[in-house]
Amino acid sequence: MAAKPQVRNAQDAGSAPEARDTHPVDEVLPPLKMLTSGLQHVAAMYAGVVAPPLIVGAAVGLSGTELTFLTGASLFTAGLATFLQTLGVWKIGARLPFVNGVTFAGVAPMLAIVDTTKDKADALPVIFGAIIVAGLLGFLAAPFFSRLVRFFPPVVTGSVITLIGVSLLPVAFGWAQGPNPRADDYGSTTYLSLAGITLVVVLLLRRFTRGFLKQVAVLVGLVVGTLIAIPFGVTDFSPVTEADIVGFPSPFHFGAPQFALAAIVSMCVVMLVSMTESTADMLALGEIVERPADEKTIAAGLRADTLGSALSPLFNGFMCSAFAQNIGLVAMTRIRSRFVVACGGGFLVLMGLSPVAASLISVVPRPVLGGAGVVLFGSVAASGIQTLAKAGLEKDNNVLIVAVSLAVGIIPITKPEFYHAFPETAKIILDSGISTGCVAAVLLNLVFNHLGKRRDEDTVTAPMEPGEEISETATAKAAHVH
Repeated sequence: MAAKPQVRNAQDAGSAPEARDTHPVDEVLPPLKMLTSGLQHVAAMYAGVVAPPLIVGAAVGLSGTELTFLTGASLFTAGLATFLQTLGVWKIGARLPFVNGVTFAGVAPMLAIVDTTKDKADALPVIFGAIIVAGLLGFLAAPFFSRLVRFFPPVVTGSVITLIGVSLLPVAFGWAQGPNPRADDYGSTTYLSLAGITLVVVLLLRRFTRGFLKQVAVLVGLVVGTLIAIPFGVTDFSPVTEADIVGFPSPFHFGAPQFALAAIVSMCVVMLVSMTESTADMLALGEIVERPADEKTIAAGLRADTLGSALSPLFNGFMCSAFAQNIGLVAMTRIRSRFVVACGGGFLVLMGLSPVAASLISVVPRPVLGGAGVVLFGSVAASGIQTLAKAGLEKDNNVLIVAVSLAVGIIPITKPEFYHAFPETAKIILDSGISTGCVAAVLLNLVFNHLGKRRDEDTVTAPMEPGEEISETATAKAAHVH
């Protein structure tokens, strides 16, 4: 077993005697640097926070005003969850520079809940009720889950994260075709061109710029795409003109939460995925800031995630989780102060309390969102592939786990009517590729890598062709070992 990394402070690093003992994570920076660095974190995550409420709100059929309200609520609750994670209270919060926001893992299951709810007015209350229960159960399970991380290796988390991105890409493609699938101009060259231009702008900014501008490439792409769309008459500014300057996300704005068993099970699976992803993020961030995340830190971080998720529906928000892109920002800037990220959480709260600020995203035409969504959701899938690269795919067992879990998870995307014969309550879970793929990955990992005699010596150099046997070399090695 490798030696546990030691936390370094100024004295450990051989600094001068007058250097402060404060760890960089706990350092309070000058006000101007604190504000600008916090704003940069908001810019890096903003598109990711507003995308889920836009997707779910559109599926429910919310008006522009209601969509603005839902977006503002997500910003507000993301800020509160970030406060919990960075500042902490009692045994809640990892106290690391950890940004929290609406998790993409819940989008596909929430869309499945919307599709199977007869009265769309009940869809959001059903979703909120399921999130509350899943959050509370996750909060209770946090200290135990932190000990079970070995059952969620990269082969499981990588498969699930890949499925999250793949499941969301059809949403971006639908946005690129236009706002109304029943309209005659749906999928017109005008709409697709706007989506393509936005995509190109984002790619050019990511390729040829650096620093802050590179981090906000998606946000700038949305602005440019919206401005280009104005002459085509597809930009609607009414949400901004109708929005108040100051407002508060009134509790249970869309109705009291409703508790449906199938929806609760589905969101509990999402909570499992979210906790797994957050654990991996905490381990990675701990290494980056040189304060390794131990079992106690992980448990505290998971409590913040789950409590934030349980409280979020009170203010009409969704399930919260860590934002991996902000971990990359910490690594790039080397600004490790958790108070910088807390400052970013303050910006999110202020934006959530200003309907005008939240309404700006509602102005962006759907095709423009579609172009940016290709990058946004594709990046999620790419993150999963990066995780799979560390999953030991030279082992035949892991190849099978990835192959089957991805296949099971892609069924609802490629064959939406595949489970049509099942009861409506079961379809809430089965129609979510993320839920089914996650369950498949966890179970297969248990069967192949934990139960009975392990066969780690069976390796492949590439995914097997049908009927291909394990190489004679691997068999010979196994015989030699035994």
